[in-house]
Amino acid sequence: MQDWITELGARTLADDHITFDTQDAARQALDATVVTPLLQFGVLDVVGADAEKFLQGQASAQLNLVDGDFAPLTVFCTPKGRMLANAQLLRVAEGHYRLILHRDLVDSLADHLKKFAVFYKVQLTARDDLALIGLIGQEASALAEVRLDIAPPAIWHQAGDAETQLLAHPGPRPRLLAILPTERATEVWPTLAEQATPAGNAVWCLHDIQAGLAWLTSHHRDALLPQMINWEALGGISFKKGCYTGQEVVARAHFRGQVKRRLMRGQLDGSVLPEIGSPVLDTNDKAVGEVITTELDAYDQAEVLVVLSTKEDIGPLSVAGQKLKLLQLPYPIERLDPESLAAS
Repeated sequence: MQDWITELGARTLADDHITFDTQDAARQALDATVVTPLLQFGVLDVVGADAEKFLQGQASAQLNLVDGDFAPLTVFCTPKGRMLANAQLLRVAEGHYRLILHRDLVDSLADHLKKFAVFYKVQLTARDDLALIGLIGQEASALAEVRLDIAPPAIWHQAGDAETQLLAHPGPRPRLLAILPTERATEVWPTLAEQATPAGNAVWCLHDIQAGLAWLTSHHRDALLPQMINWEALGGISFKKGCYTGQEVVARAHFRGQVKRRLMRGQLDGSVLPEIGSPVLDTNDKAVGEVITTELDAYDQAEVLVVLSTKEDIGPLSVAGQKLKLLQLPYPIERLDPESLAAS
């Protein structure tokens, strides 16, 4: 899946990180428009006559809203309400749905869903033949319109056709995500790189952190309720739809106020990136949370998303020997119905 971009000058740092010889990419993204290969994401297609009915019983999204325009966040859970994967869901064509999720979880989610798919006319396919490209910056929309010939959509909506889709994500600067065949990506990338600075995908991950948007990895699979990553505050849960796997537990946690941990954004006072899952410690060295994701910002300080206890005052905090300063999320922690997003 990453061969197309390494052939164009990128260097692989890890399974889900890639870089270029761009100096201070995060700082450049403050002012310039950057283009980045989104190697951290994978694609899972659900295709067939029963695709809508099948996903309606498994995903937290209301499928009749997924109409080729609105492309909501969603989540897949165990019967106990624990997340197996979170994703963005879009409709490519009639009976053809596409999930964008962390590449780490594509195979495990497919294996989980196949246990139920045998009762429906659907096929599940991991799309290793597709590439995902991100654009960040004020010129992202104009660049996408010229080079991809697609007018950019609103946030959490989609545009394009059956071959190429364009999604808009939230963040401190405009962000667009393009999904296209690797052959076309190889052709399009040089034209994008003429007007945008190539950068490693860490800069996209940093903007996810600043947007308060966490993508589940295998480290936290089957460990957290959706509300623990603020998924209902991002419009990722429909409380107006019928049953889906884990729905009863997720709904009970919401209506009874039983969410004891929440996703919070923070900054460390150093430049050492902690491991995913590293504990957040209070002054008594008691673990009160853990790291979900982390990246260096434009000033070489580690920014993090952490899941913390919801106790009102837990005092000074640290991670891996570095002081943790909590930062404000760009959204309120309250229910946001996807039905309202679809209409916007």
